[in-house]
Amino acid sequence: MEQGRLTGKVALITGGARGMGAAEAALFASEGARVVITDVRDEDGKLTAKNISPDGSMCAYMHHDVVDESEWATVVSSTIERFGRVDVLVNNAGIFETGTVLNTSLEMYRRTIDINQVGVFLGMKAVAEHMVKQQSGSIINISSIAGLQGAAGFLAYGASKWAVRGMSRGVAKELAPFGVRVNSIHPGIIDTAMLQTFEDVGTGVREAVRTRIPMGREAQAQEVATMALFLASNESSYCNGGEFVVDGGWTA
Repeated sequence: MEQGRLTGKVALITGGARGMGAAEAALFASEGARVVITDVRDEDGKLTAKNISPDGSMCAYMHHDVVDESEWATVVSSTIERFGRVDVLVNNAGIFETGTVLNTSLEMYRRTIDINQVGVFLGMKAVAEHMVKQQSGSIINISSIAGLQGAAGFLAYGASKWAVRGMSRGVAKELAPFGVRVNSIHPGIIDTAMLQTFEDVGTGVREAVRTRIPMGREAQAQEVATMALFLASNESSYCNGGEFVVDGGWTA
Protein backbone atom coordinates (compact mmCIF):
# COMPACT_ATOMS: atom_id res chain seq x y z
CA MET A 1 0.00 0.00 0.00
CA GLU A 2 1.43 3.35 -1.03
CA GLN A 3 2.35 5.64 1.83
CA GLY A 4 0.80 9.11 1.90
CA ARG A 5 2.68 12.28 2.75
CA LEU A 6 1.07 12.37 6.23
CA THR A 7 0.86 8.65 7.00
CA GLY A 8 1.12 8.09 10.74
CA LYS A 9 0.38 11.71 11.64
CA VAL A 10 -2.60 13.08 13.56
CA ALA A 11 -3.89 16.54 12.69
CA LEU A 12 -6.22 18.88 14.55
CA ILE A 13 -7.90 21.51 12.36
CA THR A 14 -10.09 24.29 13.77
CA GLY A 15 -12.83 25.85 11.70
CA GLY A 16 -12.98 22.58 9.81
CA ALA A 17 -16.70 22.39 9.11
CA ARG A 18 -16.47 24.13 5.75
CA GLY A 19 -14.26 26.27 3.52
CA MET A 20 -10.49 26.09 3.88
CA GLY A 21 -10.64 23.96 7.01
CA ALA A 22 -12.78 21.31 5.33
CA ALA A 23 -10.50 21.30 2.28
CA GLU A 24 -7.45 20.87 4.51
CA ALA A 25 -9.10 18.03 6.42
CA ALA A 26 -10.06 16.14 3.27
CA LEU A 27 -6.60 16.54 1.75
CA PHE A 28 -4.79 15.55 4.95
CA ALA A 29 -6.92 12.42 5.32
CA SER A 30 -6.30 11.49 1.67
CA GLU A 31 -2.58 11.68 2.43
CA GLY A 32 -2.82 9.28 5.35
CA ALA A 33 -3.41 11.53 8.36
CA ARG A 34 -6.05 10.89 10.97
CA VAL A 35 -7.85 14.18 11.42
CA VAL A 36 -9.99 15.85 14.06
CA ILE A 37 -11.95 18.83 12.80
CA THR A 38 -13.52 21.30 15.22
CA ASP A 39 -16.04 24.08 14.80
CA VAL A 40 -19.17 25.65 16.26
CA ARG A 41 -21.16 24.70 13.13
CA ASP A 42 -22.09 21.25 14.36
CA GLU A 43 -24.28 20.03 11.50
CA ASP A 44 -21.77 21.12 8.85
CA GLY A 45 -18.91 19.68 10.88
CA LYS A 46 -20.52 16.29 11.35
CA LEU A 47 -21.37 16.08 7.66
CA THR A 48 -17.84 17.06 6.61
CA ALA A 49 -16.29 14.44 8.88
CA LYS A 50 -18.70 11.77 7.63
CA ASN A 51 -17.98 12.63 4.01
CA ILE A 52 -14.25 12.34 4.62
CA SER A 53 -14.44 9.15 6.69
CA PRO A 54 -17.81 7.38 6.87
CA ASP A 55 -16.60 4.95 9.53
CA GLY A 56 -14.82 7.63 11.59
CA SER A 57 -11.44 5.91 11.35
CA MET A 58 -9.73 8.81 9.55
CA CYS A 59 -11.75 11.86 10.55
CA ALA A 60 -13.81 12.88 13.57
CA TYR A 61 -15.69 16.04 14.49
CA MET A 62 -15.83 17.88 17.82
CA HIS A 63 -17.76 20.98 18.85
CA HIS A 64 -15.24 23.61 19.84
CA ASP A 65 -15.31 27.32 20.63
CA VAL A 66 -11.71 28.44 20.09
CA VAL A 67 -11.97 31.28 22.62
CA ASP A 68 -12.69 28.83 25.45
CA GLU A 69 -9.50 27.57 27.08
CA SER A 70 -11.24 24.65 28.77
CA GLU A 71 -12.65 23.46 25.44
CA TRP A 72 -9.14 23.55 23.99
CA ALA A 73 -7.96 21.26 26.78
CA THR A 74 -10.85 18.88 26.09
CA VAL A 75 -10.26 18.83 22.33
CA VAL A 76 -6.55 18.10 22.67
CA SER A 77 -6.99 15.41 25.34
CA SER A 78 -9.83 13.79 23.36
CA THR A 79 -7.73 13.77 20.19
CA ILE A 80 -4.87 12.07 22.02
CA GLU A 81 -7.25 9.58 23.62
CA ARG A 82 -8.79 8.72 20.24
CA PHE A 83 -5.75 8.74 17.97
CA GLY A 84 -2.79 8.59 20.34
CA ARG A 85 -1.02 11.87 19.58
CA VAL A 86 -1.20 15.31 17.94
CA ASP A 87 1.39 16.00 15.26
CA VAL A 88 -0.20 18.92 13.42
CA LEU A 89 -2.35 21.83 14.52
CA VAL A 90 -3.93 24.07 11.91
CA ASN A 91 -5.33 27.19 13.55
CA ASN A 92 -7.82 27.90 10.79
CA ALA A 93 -10.91 29.21 12.62
CA GLY A 94 -11.59 32.88 12.05
CA ILE A 95 -14.12 35.57 11.22
CA PHE A 96 -14.01 38.38 8.67
CA GLU A 97 -15.93 41.61 9.15
CA THR A 98 -15.58 45.02 7.56
CA GLY A 99 -15.12 48.22 9.53
CA THR A 100 -13.00 51.37 9.58
CA VAL A 101 -11.62 53.14 12.65
CA LEU A 102 -14.69 55.39 12.47
CA ASN A 103 -17.36 52.69 12.50
CA THR A 104 -15.79 49.67 14.20
CA SER A 105 -17.46 49.14 17.55
CA LEU A 106 -15.45 48.02 20.57
CA GLU A 107 -17.67 44.92 20.77
CA MET A 108 -16.91 43.93 17.17
CA TYR A 109 -13.20 44.67 17.58
CA ARG A 110 -12.94 42.49 20.68
CA ARG A 111 -14.94 39.67 19.08
CA THR A 112 -12.59 39.60 16.09
CA ILE A 113 -9.49 39.71 18.28
CA ASP A 114 -10.87 36.96 20.52
CA ILE A 115 -11.59 34.52 17.70
CA ASN A 116 -8.78 35.33 15.26
CA GLN A 117 -5.98 36.12 17.70
CA VAL A 118 -6.73 34.76 21.16
CA GLY A 119 -8.02 31.52 19.61
CA VAL A 120 -4.66 31.00 17.91
CA PHE A 121 -2.78 31.74 21.14
CA LEU A 122 -4.89 29.25 23.07
CA GLY A 123 -4.40 26.62 20.36
CA MET A 124 -0.64 26.91 20.38
CA LYS A 125 -0.61 26.85 24.16
CA ALA A 126 -2.87 23.79 24.27
CA VAL A 127 -0.74 21.60 21.98
CA ALA A 128 2.71 22.89 22.92
CA GLU A 129 3.25 20.73 26.00
CA HIS A 130 2.28 17.54 24.16
CA MET A 131 4.41 18.38 21.11
CA VAL A 132 7.40 19.28 23.28
CA LYS A 133 7.13 15.94 25.08
CA GLN A 134 7.08 14.01 21.81
CA GLN A 135 9.86 16.27 20.44
CA SER A 136 8.03 16.92 17.19
CA GLY A 137 5.12 18.82 15.74
CA SER A 138 3.98 21.35 13.17
CA ILE A 139 1.76 24.30 14.05
CA ILE A 140 0.24 26.10 11.07
CA ASN A 141 -1.47 29.42 11.76
CA ILE A 142 -3.75 30.86 9.11
CA SER A 143 -3.10 34.58 8.88
CA SER A 144 -3.88 36.66 5.77
CA ILE A 145 -2.36 39.12 3.36
CA ALA A 146 -4.07 41.58 5.72
CA GLY A 147 -1.31 40.56 8.13
CA LEU A 148 1.36 41.64 5.63
CA GLN A 149 0.09 45.09 4.64
CA GLY A 150 -2.40 47.74 5.68
CA ALA A 151 -6.02 46.63 5.45
CA ALA A 152 -8.11 49.79 5.04
CA GLY A 153 -11.73 49.06 5.84
CA PHE A 154 -10.90 45.89 7.80
CA LEU A 155 -9.39 47.35 10.96
CA ALA A 156 -10.11 44.57 13.45
CA TYR A 157 -9.41 41.80 10.96
CA GLY A 158 -6.08 43.32 9.94
CA ALA A 159 -5.03 43.83 13.55
CA SER A 160 -5.82 40.22 14.41
CA LYS A 161 -3.93 38.84 11.42
CA TRP A 162 -0.82 40.94 12.11
CA ALA A 163 -0.89 39.50 15.63
CA VAL A 164 -1.07 35.95 14.27
CA ARG A 165 1.99 36.69 12.16
CA GLY A 166 3.92 38.03 15.15
CA MET A 167 2.93 35.22 17.48
CA SER A 168 3.92 32.64 14.89
CA ARG A 169 7.41 34.07 14.59
CA GLY A 170 7.93 34.30 18.35
CA VAL A 171 6.64 30.82 19.19
CA ALA A 172 8.64 29.38 16.28
CA LYS A 173 11.81 30.47 18.08
CA GLU A 174 10.57 29.25 21.47
CA LEU A 175 9.64 25.74 20.33
CA ALA A 176 12.34 25.09 17.72
CA PRO A 177 14.76 23.51 20.24
CA PHE A 178 12.10 20.89 20.96
CA GLY A 179 11.54 19.83 17.36
CA VAL A 180 8.31 21.81 16.97
CA ARG A 181 7.88 24.08 13.95
CA VAL A 182 5.51 27.06 13.66
CA ASN A 183 4.67 28.74 10.35
CA SER A 184 1.94 31.04 9.08
CA ILE A 185 0.00 30.98 5.82
CA HIS A 186 -1.18 34.25 4.32
CA PRO A 187 -4.06 33.67 1.89
CA GLY A 188 -5.36 36.37 -0.39
CA ILE A 189 -8.94 36.27 -1.64
CA ILE A 190 -10.28 32.73 -1.37
CA ASP A 191 -13.50 31.50 -2.95
CA THR A 192 -15.30 30.46 0.23
CA ALA A 193 -18.41 31.58 2.10
CA MET A 194 -16.42 34.49 3.56
CA LEU A 195 -16.53 36.17 0.15
CA GLN A 196 -20.18 36.98 0.86
CA THR A 197 -18.82 39.79 3.06
CA PHE A 198 -17.77 41.68 -0.08
CA GLU A 199 -21.24 41.21 -1.57
CA ASP A 200 -22.73 42.61 1.63
CA VAL A 201 -20.61 45.76 1.35
CA GLY A 202 -22.09 46.64 -2.03
CA THR A 203 -22.73 45.60 -5.61
CA GLY A 204 -19.56 45.30 -7.65
CA VAL A 205 -17.17 45.24 -4.69
CA ARG A 206 -16.13 41.64 -5.29
CA GLU A 207 -15.42 42.34 -8.95
CA ALA A 208 -13.42 45.44 -8.01
CA VAL A 209 -11.34 43.44 -5.56
CA ARG A 210 -10.69 40.79 -8.21
CA THR A 211 -9.10 43.39 -10.49
CA ARG A 212 -6.32 43.83 -7.92
CA ILE A 213 -5.24 40.18 -8.23
CA PRO A 214 -2.56 39.80 -10.92
CA MET A 215 -3.72 36.26 -11.68
CA GLY A 216 -7.23 37.60 -12.24
CA ARG A 217 -9.13 35.19 -10.00
CA GLU A 218 -9.74 34.17 -6.42
CA ALA A 219 -7.99 31.09 -5.09
CA GLN A 220 -9.80 27.86 -4.41
CA ALA A 221 -9.71 26.51 -0.87
CA GLN A 222 -7.76 23.51 -2.17
CA GLU A 223 -4.90 25.80 -3.18
CA VAL A 224 -4.44 26.90 0.43
CA ALA A 225 -4.87 23.32 1.63
CA THR A 226 -1.94 22.16 -0.49
CA MET A 227 0.29 24.74 1.18
CA ALA A 228 -0.89 23.52 4.58
CA LEU A 229 -0.14 19.96 3.49
CA PHE A 230 3.45 20.91 2.67
CA LEU A 231 3.90 22.55 6.08
CA ALA A 232 2.31 19.60 7.87
CA SER A 233 4.55 17.09 6.11
CA ASN A 234 8.19 16.21 6.68
CA GLU A 235 8.97 17.89 3.36
CA SER A 236 9.01 21.22 5.23
CA SER A 237 11.31 19.95 7.99
CA TYR A 238 13.56 23.06 7.85
CA CYS A 239 10.75 25.61 7.48
CA ASN A 240 10.19 27.41 10.78
CA GLY A 241 8.92 30.91 11.50
CA GLY A 242 8.12 31.32 7.82
CA GLU A 243 5.33 33.25 6.14
CA PHE A 244 3.87 31.44 3.14
CA VAL A 245 1.82 33.62 0.81
CA VAL A 246 -1.00 32.25 -1.34
CA ASP A 247 -2.43 35.36 -3.00
CA GLY A 248 -2.11 35.17 -6.80
CA GLY A 249 0.48 37.94 -6.74
CA TRP A 250 -1.52 40.54 -4.78
CA THR A 251 1.40 41.46 -2.47
CA ALA A 252 4.14 41.00 -5.07
